[in-house]
Amino acid sequence: MIFTDYDRFKGFIGSFPVILPEELLLIRNKALLDHVPIIRDDTQRLMALLMQEKRPERILEIGTAVGFSALLMAQFDTALKELVTIENYEPRIRQAKENFSRSNAPISLRCGDAKEILLTIEGSFDFVFIDAAKAQYPDYLKLIRPHLSDGALIVADNILQEGRILEPKEALCRRDRTIHKRIREYLRLVMEDQALFSTLLPVGDGLALSVYQGNSIS
Repeated sequence: MIFTDYDRFKGFIGSFPVILPEELLLIRNKALLDHVPIIRDDTQRLMALLMQEKRPERILEIGTAVGFSALLMAQFDTALKELVTIENYEPRIRQAKENFSRSNAPISLRCGDAKEILLTIEGSFDFVFIDAAKAQYPDYLKLIRPHLSDGALIVADNILQEGRILEPKEALCRRDRTIHKRIREYLRLVMEDQALFSTLLPVGDGLALSVYQGNSIS
């Protein structure tokens, strides 16, 4: 499939957005108007599908933004007992708190540097969604590793970086070079780790999906 056809294909898929309740739709639309990055429409549909298929009881999200993705996961996960989400940017923390206050979902917002908070969390998680500082993805992976239940699914967003991940690092600006290097490091880690079974999907800005099977390996 040539690139232009692929763009048309993604546009076609995007014409079938997931149906959201009114409150979530309002949060989505406001985030887009305020230029707050949230998961894209095709990613929303996949996340909703994963919630309905896997029905995780305990979710960890790294990167709350305004709380849209956390509320979407809670909306479609009928087995959810707790969703722990982490955010470090104060203006978005305030908005997320306001959005969460209008929901009865079992969401716990942790405020501060994700790497520091991940050192203090307890228990195991069935599902982890990583959508925060891209240069920190390899560090997040190492820190969440002790908290993965057997069969836990890790989803990392924005892996393609609008196609920049395919470019040689010399063609990128200095800031993008660091992100390029660290995302490629993350991909190498999840693809080579014998306790993870991973794949990449060209959904949204690219997703890396990894199933943790460490407790099943003899």
